[in-house]
Amino acid sequence: MDQQVAVVTGAGSGIGRAVALELAAHGWHLVLAGRRPDPLAAVAASAAAPALAVPTDVTDPAAVDALFDTAVDTYGRIDLLFNNAGSFGTPTPVEDLTAADWRAVVDLNLTGAFLCAQAAFRRMKQQTPQGGRIINNGSISAHAPRPHSVAYTATKHAVTGLTKSLSLEGRPYRIACGQIDIGNAATDMTAAMSTGVRQADGRTAPEPTMDVADVARTVRHMAALPLEANVQFATVMATAMPYVGRG
Repeated sequence: MDQQVAVVTGAGSGIGRAVALELAAHGWHLVLAGRRPDPLAAVAASAAAPALAVPTDVTDPAAVDALFDTAVDTYGRIDLLFNNAGSFGTPTPVEDLTAADWRAVVDLNLTGAFLCAQAAFRRMKQQTPQGGRIINNGSISAHAPRPHSVAYTATKHAVTGLTKSLSLEGRPYRIACGQIDIGNAATDMTAAMSTGVRQADGRTAPEPTMDVADVARTVRHMAALPLEANVQFATVMATAMPYVGRG
């Protein structure tokens, strides 16, 4: 089809913004989701293709359903979900993490990802032509933790299970699901990398970052594949960051 439609969550800043603008530059029509209306509107205004800003709390099932209904009502179908909304939370030793702070990270990073994937899956299964693609934003932390990141690390490991389950259940319906695991893309969320972050051995040290545009191009490549092909897992990271041999 000439027109392809992508829903991007966490689209108002960082990786979500970069991916949205990259997709739009290559003709994708966009539905941009996030909690803050003004950044979403700014991304929509900057996009080189039609883009609709839909302020959404992805932890709210009703809001998620409304988001995907709006996407279908506006464009007729959904070809891609970039499941990107998430938060690191406040770095905290495991013994000091409150139940409320744990739940906040789990609700956004895992439950929110599930709700969006479920809503996309339902519509991709029902639409004609059938099928579509879901790309989950994992993290290097889906493989190896940072100190004081138990909630974030647990959710990102769980996202890998979500990706695998969606891949399996999507096979009969031409729904492909892959995951991009990102390390140290330069965004507001990683601004502290240049001044120093806690390492596995207890030191605080600066870490290299990479251009977020490199992430966006990778997501676009994954999204552009025919549904008969899938990048199941991709790791894109700053070459010299401490990941291999992290601790």
